Amino acid sequence: MTGKTPGANEHIMRSSHHPPRTINLPIYSASTVLFNQCEDLFAAAQGRYEGVAYGTEGLPNQQAFEAAMSALEGGALTRAFQSGISAITHTLQAFTKSGDHIVVCENVYGPTARFCHKILSKFNIDTTFVPSAVGKEIEKYIRPNTRLIFLESPGSNTFEIQDIPAVTAIAQKKGIITVIDNTWATPLYLDAFALGVDCTIQSVTKYISGHSDVLLGTVSVNEKWAEVFDDYYHTCEIFAPSQECYLSLRGLQTLFLRLKQHERSALAIAKKLQSVDIIETVLHPALPEHPQHHLWKRDFTGASGLFAFTFKKAYGDDEIARFVNRLEHFGIGFSWGGYKSLITAGKYRRGSDIPSPFEGKTIIRLSIGLEDCQMLMKDLEKAFEVLP
Repeated sequence: MTGKTPGANEHIMRSSHHPPRTINLPIYSASTVLFNQCEDLFAAAQGRYEGVAYGTEGLPNQQAFEAAMSALEGGALTRAFQSGISAITHTLQAFTKSGDHIVVCENVYGPTARFCHKILSKFNIDTTFVPSAVGKEIEKYIRPNTRLIFLESPGSNTFEIQDIPAVTAIAQKKGIITVIDNTWATPLYLDAFALGVDCTIQSVTKYISGHSDVLLGTVSVNEKWAEVFDDYYHTCEIFAPSQECYLSLRGLQTLFLRLKQHERSALAIAKKLQSVDIIETVLHPALPEHPQHHLWKRDFTGASGLFAFTFKKAYGDDEIARFVNRLEHFGIGFSWGGYKSLITAGKYRRGSDIPSPFEGKTIIRLSIGLEDCQMLMKDLEKAFEVLP
């Protein structure tokens, strides 16, 4: 630069004496992180540097978000990933090796099951899928080489609940790691660590961020497995984008209020749907009619806004499409947990040899957002009119 025009770095130096005080952390974007002195460079090369040496080690937005999630979860360590499925697949890889066997509840998120079938199997890791409402009977599926048990309670399509304390009690005796996808309840409504789980996963994409504009996941682990998981994370140089961490940390500030509204509206709509003549079953764990309602009452402190229902009649695809397309206030799309209500519909396929009462049935899944509850119910009632 020449003359009196300051360069960008000069602007930074001038403003750094009185940096603005903001409620939210500024967004950091960097690959190179500068050391203050050469001795810091030497310390980083020797693994003794306590700061951030490179962008992949986690910039301040990621560190702040991970600390907030760890406090919310009650874990010893939380690490962020670029999506919920990324958090799941890396957890499965971090804790297993060739020759291991894992046990997975069959109601898990579809991509979780596919990863076990298509990827883990390539590395000689065997997977046994077990009934979705499994409890102490899980012991009969355990082998001498069983390394990990993966739960999802409730599952995000048919909403079965596992007896988590019964499973973790057996796992602890046998030295088996237990992992749960806790996205439906969030840490607010299910304290997984208090029930003996070793590792809990959140698809931050959903309720944590809350606005359907973020892809992010987290894994929180207890003290026993924190060092193992952290070593894997840093060996793979995994990191999460600062912008996504910023938005998710912001979302955390309203999580409690949003989740309460999701819960109230979803439960009100679920109860009303029980009286609709053409509906066969409403799948909501907080309803007394749910087969594992007693487990929900014992282990959970609330319910989120995601549930499903089935019809008495086996409607064809054209009829289901007319019903869905008639809705004005529900978006048609995957994911859930945002402020806008969503709907998906499709015939359910487990892909395992374990019998299910929902096999082949059309599952209508609703994610109840933050819109007016009565407006949403009227929207559904109007759409039901197109079905014979």
